[in-house]
Amino acid sequence: MHFSSTPPSGSLRRQRGFLNPNIAKFLGLSILGLGIAGALLVVYALIFINPRLPSLDVITDYRPKIPLRIYSEDKVLLGEFGEEKRSLVKLDDIPADVKNAVLAIEDYRFYQHGGIDYFGIARALVADVLRGTASQGASTITMQVARNVFLTKEKTITRKLYEVLLANKIESALTKDQILEVYMNQIYLGQRAFGFAAAARTYFGKDLKDVSLAEAAMLAGLPKAPSAYNPVVNPKRAHIRQQYILQRMLDVGFITQAQYDQASKEELKVRSPGTQYSVHAEYVNEMVRQMVYAQYKEATYTQGIVVTTTIDSAGQKAAYDAVRKGVMDYDRRHGYRGPEETIDLPSDADERAQAIDDVMDDHPDNDDIVAAVVVSVQAKEVQATLRNGETVSIRGEGLRFVAGALSEKAKKEVRIKAGSLVRLMQDAKNNWQIVQLPQVESALVSVTPQNGAIRALVGGFDFTQNNFNHVTQAWRQPGSTFKPFIYSAALEKGFAPASIVNDAPVSYPAGAGQPNWEPKDDETPAGPMTVRTALQKSVNLVAIRTLDNIGVPYAQDFITNSFGFDKDKVPPYLPMALGAGQTNPLQLTAAYSVFANGGYRINPYLITQITDARGNVLSKAAPLVADDNAPRVLPARNSYIMTNLLKSVAQRGTGARSNSIGRTDLAGKTGTTNEAIDGWFAGYQRTLATVVWMGYDQPKSLGGMEFGAQLALPIWVDYMGKALKGVPAYDMPAPDGVRIIDGEPYYDNFTPGNGLVTNLGVTVVDAISNFFGWTPSQTPGGNAAAPNAPGSAQPSGPAQKKGPTEGLYQGH
Repeated sequence: MHFSSTPPSGSLRRQRGFLNPNIAKFLGLSILGLGIAGALLVVYALIFINPRLPSLDVITDYRPKIPLRIYSEDKVLLGEFGEEKRSLVKLDDIPADVKNAVLAIEDYRFYQHGGIDYFGIARALVADVLRGTASQGASTITMQVARNVFLTKEKTITRKLYEVLLANKIESALTKDQILEVYMNQIYLGQRAFGFAAAARTYFGKDLKDVSLAEAAMLAGLPKAPSAYNPVVNPKRAHIRQQYILQRMLDVGFITQAQYDQASKEELKVRSPGTQYSVHAEYVNEMVRQMVYAQYKEATYTQGIVVTTTIDSAGQKAAYDAVRKGVMDYDRRHGYRGPEETIDLPSDADERAQAIDDVMDDHPDNDDIVAAVVVSVQAKEVQATLRNGETVSIRGEGLRFVAGALSEKAKKEVRIKAGSLVRLMQDAKNNWQIVQLPQVESALVSVTPQNGAIRALVGGFDFTQNNFNHVTQAWRQPGSTFKPFIYSAALEKGFAPASIVNDAPVSYPAGAGQPNWEPKDDETPAGPMTVRTALQKSVNLVAIRTLDNIGVPYAQDFITNSFGFDKDKVPPYLPMALGAGQTNPLQLTAAYSVFANGGYRINPYLITQITDARGNVLSKAAPLVADDNAPRVLPARNSYIMTNLLKSVAQRGTGARSNSIGRTDLAGKTGTTNEAIDGWFAGYQRTLATVVWMGYDQPKSLGGMEFGAQLALPIWVDYMGKALKGVPAYDMPAPDGVRIIDGEPYYDNFTPGNGLVTNLGVTVVDAISNFFGWTPSQTPGGNAAAPNAPGSAQPSGPAQKKGPTEGLYQGH
């Protein structure tokens, strides 16, 4: 083989890699210049920057901003308030997969280097000089901690010097594990989530300890660019980065091939914003926030205050589901109002997709009621595109509700056609159906009668749609749910369930120049009947006669003192017997609790205790407890007889639908105000007193055939059926002072022939007519009293605006 000894030519020298002397000289001078510049930077850093470095107290005594956190009694997280969502977690409690995913992508040699990757920094500086911009990073986890805790995110050489010097200072003050723990809790990960524990809750609705390997890799992809790799905002880019991190974990030996194969194929379920909590308790959360803020002001949102409520998470879920179902059932009974909006659909696919995206932005989903844009309409099938771009088909039963809106003869505002924005839900079999967002509102509150602990509270159909809390803020007429309090007062005046009162027309003077008040019922007056029958059937005339007999001033004092109603909201007139005053669901629940607990006045409360971020108790509830420190406001025999009466209503009267629960220890009363403006059911079992209301914020009729038994009672039944599952039946024992005669309870000092009020308003003609089944000659029809009834009250909406004169009731 021949080797030439002749020096290669210039072109050949360049081909073989020999450098041009001029280029070599330039590079040498550049390197020398960089070395000098680096030395000068070091001198500058030591002289000018190092003395100005901040104290490390912020991380050696790490106390980041932690939001107000609200829990149920059984330790389920209900909600958070604060600029930063954050949950502090110890390094030992962070799963290995999460730590390894972060190390693999952010700082593989974290436990080997001294906090600064000098080679990486040099590489970044060269790249920045050559490009003329500050574009390269090379930050270690320690340097990221320095930047996130102390510095801004601007890309300048000065800030980088601060970062390097701070990193060195941090490494000398903290162990590697301590540094990693701060990082895992401090780093911003999008959606207002700081730290991996908060991110796990935000994106997956899980505690950090429960995330899978695939989810860990998704979370590890967020620190670099939370907005770019956010699985909510950019699911495709987030998936690509997750796959890259899994590959990186495999390459460095953190996971096996089998683990990689499984994780890379796992389908992740990312929660949309606002659904990161497993229980809907938005109205509860807002009540707690207001109470805590009143005491702790701005510290509420930053000091890690933890509130434990009285809420039972399972009961809260049952209440939310029951209210949603009841409202949707009502809405279906009253017909389809039409699409929320109709747009033109471009023929170009990309333009069509954009148009659908644009209209969706103005119509957010409402929990399981999602927005969709109709893209085709046929006689037996409608196709609609969802927010995620998926197109679904609605057929058969799913179209029943809107059948009339699919016809070409339908009114323009009602007709569904291509481009219509509609609402969809899935039924029990996951088939899609067209529905609509309801306009009516409903509320439910449930309390433990013995101490007032609020176990469930739903202030409206949807908090994001209407944050007005109808449980505490909606002062409405209670209708016939108020009648039991009249009869309770009457027991102390000689009445009993067996007392006879005449259900016959009656007329009362209404004042000078005013026509007489002649209250009426839906049904034809039936003549003499017992108080028990009158309450079961919710007869108005009997309740009014009873109140007239015992006296309005006495009844007003008795009811407000015993049951906690506001005296200025209980009118001192006869229409009080029909619920002409005002109350709200929470106040009414407390009032019914007096019957349920044996006659004690309790105060509903929501917060059990408040602690700081370190677990120190800041305040603790001291509730009034029946048969302990709560004041007795009602004789035990009164609550016993009233419970006996209300059990009749629940089993054989207007509340008989409660029998579907399959219990014999339920008591309650329906209520429907005049023209069905408000529908109620108030009832209890010994362990739970629950009130449900339904109505419109701006008062209007719920419908001529709608009553409390159809509006509120089904919601009550759905909730109580779940809440009382497994709770033993309870039969209240008869207390001292009660005599049972022929199966009916009496006060022992008010018995037949011994002071008992009976045959109230009954004449000889009434008695004979009733005996032979004749109808009295005066049988006025109608279902309400005269509009100028004395003391008539007015219904109020959220702003407590007065509506038409009321006080006239259907009495159901």
